[in-house]
Amino acid sequence: MKWLAILFAIFILLVIILADAGVLAHYVGFIYAFPFGDKAGHFILYGILTLLIDLAFFRARPDQSRRQLAVMCGLVLALLIGLEELSQQHFSSRTFDLVDLTFSYLGVIFFSWVAVRTKM
Repeated sequence: MKWLAILFAIFILLVIILADAGVLAHYVGFIYAFPFGDKAGHFILYGILTLLIDLAFFRARPDQSRRQLAVMCGLVLALLIGLEELSQQHFSSRTFDLVDLTFSYLGVIFFSWVAVRTKM
């Protein structure tokens, strides 16, 4: 599970780099073809990352409370996600969007809840 979380984090970093370079739309432009497609992307991508990280920590730390681990992981991810969203102000091809940030945070919260409820 740990390696899957690491690989997915690398995938998200690649998506961020492509977006910062202004070429992401060339690869996944279809996402913008339907209303709120980018918002769904924020929710799903950061949510899956949260789920994978939470499950990896649950396996690595079986003696700790799943809820406590999920909250700690969620807070760290929320900080990193917020910093990434704020950094978009420094790229001409990107814009800071509070709604994107909200959907990212909703993905973290929802998938943290899913991870805590999962019996893995």
